[in-house]
Amino acid sequence: MNTQLKIATFNLFNYLEPPNAYYDFDRIYSAEQWAKKQNWISAYLKEYQPDIIGFQEVFSPESLKTLVAKQGYKYFAVVDEPEVIDDFIYRSPVVAIASRFPISEIATVKPNLELAQTLGLTNEFSFSRKVIRATIDVPHIGNSDCYVVHFKSKRSMLSIEEQENNWSSEKSIIESLKANIAGGWGSTIQRGSEATLLMIEMIERRESTNNPMVLMGDFNNTLADGVLSHLLTHDLRFVSSIDKDAYLAKYCLKDAWDLFEAFIHNEYMNENVAHNTGDSPLTDVTTETPKVTENINIIENTEKVETTDAIKNSEVKRISKSLLDAITTDANQLAPARTPTHYYGASNSVLDYILLSCEFDASYHDSLLQVSDYHTYDRHLINPIFDRDGESTDHGVVSVTLTLRS
Repeated sequence: MNTQLKIATFNLFNYLEPPNAYYDFDRIYSAEQWAKKQNWISAYLKEYQPDIIGFQEVFSPESLKTLVAKQGYKYFAVVDEPEVIDDFIYRSPVVAIASRFPISEIATVKPNLELAQTLGLTNEFSFSRKVIRATIDVPHIGNSDCYVVHFKSKRSMLSIEEQENNWSSEKSIIESLKANIAGGWGSTIQRGSEATLLMIEMIERRESTNNPMVLMGDFNNTLADGVLSHLLTHDLRFVSSIDKDAYLAKYCLKDAWDLFEAFIHNEYMNENVAHNTGDSPLTDVTTETPKVTENINIIENTEKVETTDAIKNSEVKRISKSLLDAITTDANQLAPARTPTHYYGASNSVLDYILLSCEFDASYHDSLLQVSDYHTYDRHLINPIFDRDGESTDHGVVSVTLTLRS
């Protein structure tokens, strides 16, 4: 029985079959360049073998469908098509999804326009790239809703045509600055609104189907700042811990990286507690330290506990609080640093994410799978070889491995 599932998000970077051009008339892959790009994508799929993949920057869906079919992905879907101008120049790429497992339903996620107007947006608001919702029959957990996104970029929504204005150098700088500030904020509003309205639709879908949720894609923003942080909302004021665990948790998402860090922490705690107590590794260590202490029956300040024959003969294992604190500190220091997925000049950031619902969170009482590995493929970004990586992508490829809990 296969006990693992792998999910990846993959920005393909201008995936357009020649002789068509992307954005401008001279941006056309040669036959050699296109073959190199195709081979690079195929090589990644062969090596890492994800079961479900969300793609971004797709100009040629049919070419991609053929490529992934050769790698064993029988199921493939898009919900949009790129815009074509001047017969052969393409812009506005789309997202796509490929799966080894059956896709039972494909839908375009549409924003709630009434809510959009309440938020101060227009009644014509739309996602900058249409969002896919694919319901996939995933082994062990059944129908799961997988969403693929490519949120609005940080590029300014406003531009100026300097050549059409007889401006001085200073005036040109001033107008460019104004356009950059206002246009950049416009893009931020669009990006944040896309995430908000998508999350609302996901919650409503979850309420009606109870399907597990996976959200993946190029977010064009870190989750750490306030623009997209609401995607990870997991708390509400005045909600009791009982109601939070019973109701709220099932409608929230968690960053797969955070779940992987919790897995590493728990594995380390499990092994070291077992080593220091002489017991076999624990089988039910959760992400919460208080529960860990319950599982191993820690008795604080053991030197002060009255020793009785019953305690002497008990099979309960005891370790001191100081020992547990030391193990916990080591476990926290063990967590690896997160690898960036995008580099721009001297800066870098994480823009590509996979977010998961509680079915994939080991700390949730009814979870079936846990994040046992997290990988960012970035060799082509940090140590590129032209013959191998010359037509790759400007993003790292993020994948997670989900393992069935025992």
